[in-house]
Amino acid sequence: MNPSMDMTSTPAGAASYTRVAIVLHWFLALIIVAGFTIGLWMADEPVSPTRVRWINYHKWIGITILAFSLFRLAWRIGHRPPHLPESMQPWQRAAALSVHRAMYLFFFLVPVVGWAYSSALGFQVVYLGLIPLPNLVPKDKALADTLIEVHAQLAWTLATLVGLHVVAALKHHWIDKDGLLRRMWSWRAPGPRFVSKR
Repeated sequence: MNPSMDMTSTPAGAASYTRVAIVLHWFLALIIVAGFTIGLWMADEPVSPTRVRWINYHKWIGITILAFSLFRLAWRIGHRPPHLPESMQPWQRAAALSVHRAMYLFFFLVPVVGWAYSSALGFQVVYLGLIPLPNLVPKDKALADTLIEVHAQLAWTLATLVGLHVVAALKHHWIDKDGLLRRMWSWRAPGPRFVSKR
């Protein structure tokens, strides 16, 4: 037995995220990029059946992001994430926590405001063309004009946060080499990591 451990040792967290958390992370990353890209592309497109179709795709992606973000948050609450590397400075830990919390907030804000914008414009969101969703606000052109601007600013803020997240992850992987990024792509079933109660 390792002399640094005894029978009173307790699990301090997993070496990597759960498989469910990993799938949710990369799926959400993919559809967030897709939704943002479609939003940029269709912003300057003239009104046409093609643009309307892509607007619907954009809405469906937004609702999917909202639903899976709710599930991801519930999963995270019930499944403790791995500890950050001990080599991280306190300010880095605080920054990482702040960015993660902000991203979760914007995962909800961006699609909800987009949904409200569609309602204010007078177009009900019909998810996947099959499931009518309730309008969040009554039809109001002035409100719609405000909401589309808010939606765009929130989307750009989320994009900035995601960019910071990616840069930090790559820095940990290529410069710090502390294994932080590997926790989110390792497909091994995570086992408990133990720390001694000295």
